[in-house]
Amino acid sequence: MRIDIISIFPQFFDCLDVSLMGKARDSGILQTHVWDLRDWTEDVHRTVDRAPAGGGAGMVMKPDIWGKAIDQVIGESGANKTVLAIPTPSGIPFTQGRVRELAENTDHLVIACGRYEGIDQRVSQYYQQMPGVEVLPFSLGDYVLNGGEVAAVALVEATCRLLEGFVGNPQSLLEESYELSGLLEYPAYTKPQSWRGLEIPPVLLSGNHEKIKAWRREQSLILTATRRPDLIENLNPDVLKKTDREILAAHGFLPAPFKRKVRFWLATVGEAATCSALASRLFPQACPPYLPPDAIERFIAENLSEQVFKNYLKDPGIQIILAEVDADDTAETQNELPLWKPVGYTLIEAGSPGYLPPEENLVKVAGENCAYLSKCYVEPQWYGSGLAGAMLEVSHFVLQNRYPHIVKIGLGTNLGNRRARKFYRRHGYRKCGQRIFMVGDIKNQDLVAVRDFTTSQIPSWAKNVAQ
Repeated sequence: MRIDIISIFPQFFDCLDVSLMGKARDSGILQTHVWDLRDWTEDVHRTVDRAPAGGGAGMVMKPDIWGKAIDQVIGESGANKTVLAIPTPSGIPFTQGRVRELAENTDHLVIACGRYEGIDQRVSQYYQQMPGVEVLPFSLGDYVLNGGEVAAVALVEATCRLLEGFVGNPQSLLEESYELSGLLEYPAYTKPQSWRGLEIPPVLLSGNHEKIKAWRREQSLILTATRRPDLIENLNPDVLKKTDREILAAHGFLPAPFKRKVRFWLATVGEAATCSALASRLFPQACPPYLPPDAIERFIAENLSEQVFKNYLKDPGIQIILAEVDADDTAETQNELPLWKPVGYTLIEAGSPGYLPPEENLVKVAGENCAYLSKCYVEPQWYGSGLAGAMLEVSHFVLQNRYPHIVKIGLGTNLGNRRARKFYRRHGYRKCGQRIFMVGDIKNQDLVAVRDFTTSQIPSWAKNVAQ
C-alpha cells in the first residue's frame, strides 16, 4: 500500500518511522510519503489560507493550493484508484469495519490534513467527480482537533496494522475490539499475580482453557453493554448463545431480533396490583392443555389476586422480582403504553433461618434453609431473548444477598413442560422427586428439583438489579 500525507506540518509524521510502522516501510509492505502543502504556494509568505466567504471567524484553506498538491500526488502514484481521506469533525465515523475495508481494497491512500476552519468544500466536491478517486471525509469522534494530523496518524496506523505481514501473529487481530465478534475486547492481565493488592482473576490461572474462554467472552459482553451499548444493536444474532443473551439481558439489553431494553426490579407493596395482573395473565399460558378454563380461573382468583400479592410483599421472607421491557415504539402514540411494561416475574419464599420449604421432597433432600422458587414466568414472546435466564439468576443473586443463610433453592414444574424442565436443568436445578400440584380439583404431576449454591455458583454477571 502507498500512503501520501499532505500537511503544513510534515514534521508531525516523524512518528511513522518508529516501531512496526518503520519496520513495515523498511520491508516494503508499506510506502509512506509526507508532503508539505506550502511547497505548492507561489507567494513569498507561502500562504495557504484566506478569510471565509460570507464572513465569520477563522480562516479557510485555499482550494487552488490543495488542487495542485493532490493532482501531483495522485499523478505520481500511478494508481488506478485512489482514496482521498479528509479528516473533519463533520465526516463519517471512523470505524474498524471501514478501516478493514481500506486495508483490503485500497492500493493508494491520500490524506489531506486540513487546519483552521478546514479545506474549501470545493476540493471535496471536485475530486468526488473525478474518475478513479473516492473521497472519504472521516471523523475520529464527536470532538474537534486543531488539525487533521492526529486523525491522519490514527488512520494510517489502524489501516496498516491490518496489512498482511504487518503484525507477527495475525490471529491476535481477530480477538480485538470491534472485530469478528462485534464486541469490545476482554481485559488483559500478566505477571506478577498480585500487584498493589489487586489479583489476576483466578480463572486465568486455572489452566482450564474452556473456562478461560467463557470468562473472556463474558467480560467482552459486559464491557460492551456498559461502555458501548450502541454496539449491541449491531450484534449478529446468529453468533449469540443462550448464555450470551442472558448476560446482555442482565445488563439491560435484548439484542436482535428483539431489540428491546430490559430491567429487573425488586417489587414493593405498592406494586401488588401490577404483580397480580401479570401473574393472572401468565399463569394460563403455563398450564397443561388438559386443564379446563374454570379450574384455571378459580386458581387465579384464589391464589393470584391483588390481596394475595399484598400479603406476599408484606412478608419479609418473600421476594418478587419483576422483569420489565421498554414500551413498543411502534405504537401509534407513546402515551398508549407505559414506559416500561412488565413481562415476567419470580416469587421466592426464603423465610428466616431454619425455614422449611413447603415441599416434602425439598425438605428430605435439602433440609432447612432451602428457599422455594414458587413462581417463575415470562411472556412467550420473550422466549429465547435471554430474559428468563437473566431474571432467574438475578433472583438468585438477590436471594443470597437478602437471605445469606440460604444455601439451596427448590421448585416444582409440570412433568409435561419439557421447555421448563430443560431451562431449569441448564440453570443448575437437579431432580429430587415428584409432587402433586392442585389446580382446582385437578391433580397435576410435577417434577421437583433443587439447586445447590455451594456447587452451582451464581454467575457474577447477575449482579445487576435495583434493590
